[in-house]
Amino acid sequence: MIRSMTGFGRGKYENDGRIYTVEIKSVNHKYSDINVRLPRFLNSVEDKIRKRVSEYISRGKIDVFVSYENYSDKGTNIRINKELAKDYIKELKSLAEETNLKFDVNVIDISKFPEILILEDEDNEELISNELLIAVDMAISKFVEMREIEGKRLIDDIEKRIYLIQNKVEEITKFSSTLVQDYITKLEQRVNELLEPGVVDENRLMQEIVIFSDKSSIEEELTRLKSHISQFLELIKQSSPIGKKIDFLIQEINRETNTIGSKANCLDITNRVIEIKTEIENIREQIQNIE
Repeated sequence: MIRSMTGFGRGKYENDGRIYTVEIKSVNHKYSDINVRLPRFLNSVEDKIRKRVSEYISRGKIDVFVSYENYSDKGTNIRINKELAKDYIKELKSLAEETNLKFDVNVIDISKFPEILILEDEDNEELISNELLIAVDMAISKFVEMREIEGKRLIDDIEKRIYLIQNKVEEITKFSSTLVQDYITKLEQRVNELLEPGVVDENRLMQEIVIFSDKSSIEEELTRLKSHISQFLELIKQSSPIGKKIDFLIQEINRETNTIGSKANCLDITNRVIEIKTEIENIREQIQNIE
């Protein structure tokens, strides 16, 4: 199924007083960019989380937020970094003396400084890692589901617009079949208005007609345009990732449309080219969000 690059998923797992909460959100990005934010003592699990998420994501800027609460007797060993605490006290005392401030600090104050209290959980690392990944999987499931729902909405809208373009192309095809004949008729009328009967150089007239026919012919462009549209309709029936492919196809559709607009000397065709380009721009905006 085709997915959007924007989405959100949340997973929460509780076991024996340990609570894991994982939130995943994403926005558009040309490539895959996964950022994981989690408590310092869980850093060893970061690579596992990153790999797990990357199995389901091919493009997008992904942010993973992990929070952990522990009310159990596992993973709660606390160690005090006494040497660092002494350094804090020493520097604070020195600062107080230099600035003539009162040195008034207690143990509780020192314990709040960075890296003073260390939570050790080496003995339970595997347990916590496995439990955390359960919450990660729950978040990924909801995250992917939301991206698929949004992706379907985008594709439904894009499909309607591409069919509108296809209809306009068919109308242009009908007009193009009479371009040369209409030019011949107008040219003959204009020549007859300006010159006396029998004065017209038929060879010269035919040369002008051939030149115009060559310059205004859009048959090749229409053939390529129809082919690109068919490929586009087939592509959106596939599963993600297709974002880069349809982005390329819409660029090709736009290029052929521009060429048709510049070559066809016909107001009816020009009007339909404008309508096609309007839909192309709308599609371009939508596909920027497809994985």
